[in-house]
Amino acid sequence: MQSGLVSTIIPVYNRARMLREAVESVLAQTYRPIEILVVDDGSNDGTERVADELAAAHPGVVRVIHQPNRGVGPAREAGRLAARGEFIQHLDSDDLLYPRKFELQVAGLREHPECGASYGWTRGRLPDGSVVEQPESRTGERIETLFPAMLQTRWWQTSTPLYRASLIERAGAWTTLQNEEDWEYDARVAALGVRLHYVPEWVSETRHHDDNRLSRFGRKPESLRHRARAHALILEHAQRAGIGIDTPEMQHYARELFLLARQCGAAGLPDESRMLFDRARVASGQPRLRLQLRAYSLVAAILGWSRTGRLACLSDRLR
Repeated sequence: MQSGLVSTIIPVYNRARMLREAVESVLAQTYRPIEILVVDDGSNDGTERVADELAAAHPGVVRVIHQPNRGVGPAREAGRLAARGEFIQHLDSDDLLYPRKFELQVAGLREHPECGASYGWTRGRLPDGSVVEQPESRTGERIETLFPAMLQTRWWQTSTPLYRASLIERAGAWTTLQNEEDWEYDARVAALGVRLHYVPEWVSETRHHDDNRLSRFGRKPESLRHRARAHALILEHAQRAGIGIDTPEMQHYARELFLLARQCGAAGLPDESRMLFDRARVASGQPRLRLQLRAYSLVAAILGWSRTGRLACLSDRLR
């Protein structure tokens, strides 16, 4: 580990133009020293050539790792293992950092040794090029710890935080999940009880678009399998952190588990549906939800988890 060095990990797949812009936003940082680790996840559209050109143009700063296409989690993990910095920045190849991000956040972490990560405002840019004036999600709020708020929603973006490398080391390896791998990782970090430093200024930008993404979203069965696994792991992290079933955040997450259980059933994934249903029952502290779960289990015992899921999702749409 090199003292003071900020390592930025950028996984990329078939996104040449945006990769250049993402790397340029890191090179424009007012803070030094920095290193940029571009992990090319099996690109086949020329992105791999662009990555090598960036490394050649910035020797000693930009490094490239080429690997077969395995998804965003393994790509970030390759970057994590190669990073040498005291601080770690994750950056998706379609997003941008603002110039003073490292300057502000490194200073904050040095002033507050009790904090393991620093975050600030993240701006959203819409497909038409316009920007959202309010900070994305809850990045405009001062929040002391990741949990329990991280159970209600992933309340920051991948580009938002700057981590101490020592914290990332404790969190461990990224999973092979293809959906919600970032939310699972955030929850794993949250379970460590990390305290957060807050910068009340713009630090990064998320660009919303329809181009190729390393994470594959949707309600297709394979996507739902990954989401089911991620949700189960997130619950385990929350339980390890000691979040009780009587908290509003855990009650919200129990409903989230039940919803995904119904969706998995409707998609023909009975094993995942039942697993998530069992997790929802464990997490539920609301009498009304417990009654709903009891009724659902009785119907599933008769009709099966897939048919019950299809009926439940149809009912949800008709409401």
